[in-house]
Amino acid sequence: MIEPGTSTTSTSSPTDTVPLTVGVEEEFLLVDARTFRVVPAAPLVLATAAGLPHELHPEGTRYQVEISTPVADSAVTLRAELVALRRTLARAARAHGCRLLAAPSPVVAVEGPLHLTDDEPRQREQHRRFGSLTDTLVSCGRHIHIGTLDVDTAVAVSNRVRPWLPTLIALAANSPFWGGRDTGHASWRAMAWSGWPSAGLPPHFTSTAHFRRSVQTLLGSGAALDIKMVYWDLRPSGHWPTLEIRAPDMSPAIDTAILQAELARALVATALREIAEQRPEPALREDVLRLARWRGAHDGLEGFGLDPYTGVELPAADLAEALLDLVAPDLAAAGDLDHAAKTMADLLRDGSGAHRQRAAFARRQDLTDVLRLLTDETENF
Repeated sequence: MIEPGTSTTSTSSPTDTVPLTVGVEEEFLLVDARTFRVVPAAPLVLATAAGLPHELHPEGTRYQVEISTPVADSAVTLRAELVALRRTLARAARAHGCRLLAAPSPVVAVEGPLHLTDDEPRQREQHRRFGSLTDTLVSCGRHIHIGTLDVDTAVAVSNRVRPWLPTLIALAANSPFWGGRDTGHASWRAMAWSGWPSAGLPPHFTSTAHFRRSVQTLLGSGAALDIKMVYWDLRPSGHWPTLEIRAPDMSPAIDTAILQAELARALVATALREIAEQRPEPALREDVLRLARWRGAHDGLEGFGLDPYTGVELPAADLAEALLDLVAPDLAAAGDLDHAAKTMADLLRDGSGAHRQRAAFARRQDLTDVLRLLTDETENF
C-alpha cells in the first residue's frame, strides 16, 4: 500500500520543479445513530465497506475507522477522494445502526472498558506500558502527507514548517468538550495527545543524523514501542517519502480538510524555495514556540495567539492571515489560492469548529445537540 501523499516517482530536492503531491488520513468515531454514544462497531463497518481495502483501515480502538486517500496532485482530486471515501464509510455505518463522527473526541465519556483493535499484542503492550494514556487513543486527528521528499529534505523542511504548527492547530480547533465537560480549550486533543512522551512539537533538527538519533532515543528510552509511535505534530515518515503533519484536529467540514491540506502543501513548497535560495531560518525561541502551541490549542481561532518568532500576543485571526499571506504565492502556483482564501474567510466569519460546538451546546445545555451537529456536518457531502 502507498502511504497518502507518496508517489512512485523518484524523490525530490529543493530545486526540483516536480509538483508536490498530497494525501490525507482521516480518523472517525462510530456512534450509535440514536444515542450518539461511541460503539465498538469498526470490524462490522469495515467488513461492509470492504470494497476499498487499501483506503479503509481500523484505528487504535474498535470505536474508530480511518480513511487514507490515494496520492493526489491537486486539491480538486483530493476533495473528490475524500467525498467518495466518507460516503462509502457513512453508508456502511448506517447499515449497522451507526453514524460517522468526524470529531477529535467522543464529547461524552466512553462507557465501560476500552475496546482496543482486535486486542493485538502490540495494543496490549501499549496499554501495559502507558496505562491511562491509552484512554486518549479514543481521539481522532487528520494527518496530511506531503511528498515526494527524501529524508534529508523532509528534515530540513520540518524545521521551517514547525513555527506555523500553533496556527494550524488554532485553525482546526474542534475539541472543546472531552469526557462530558467543557475543557476550557478549543483543542483539548492537542493538549491530551501531547501527554504521550513521543508526542508534541518535534525538535529542531541540526541534521538528518540528529533526526535519526532523536527517533532512536525515543525507542531506546521506552517512550515509543516502535516507529509508528513517533507521535510528533510533524515528522518525516518512517516508511514513505513524505513529510507528515499530524497537529490538526479532525473536523467534519470537507472544505476545512482541504484548506489544511492546501496550507500544508504550500508551507512545504515555501520552505523548499527558501532552502533553494539558501535563505537562513529566522531565529526562533523554543520556549516561545511551546507556549504558542498551548495558546493555539487554548484560544483556537477566536482568541489570541503568540507570534512564534517574537512572542508578541496577536489575534489568532491575524496569525491565520499572516500564514495565508506567507504561502499565497505557492497557493496560487498550485491553483489553490481562491479556495484557501475563501475558506479562511468563512472560518473567520463563522467561527472554528470549537466555536460552533459551544454555540450548539449553549442553546439547551445539552451535549446531544453538539453530537448531532457534528454527525450532520460529517455527512454533509
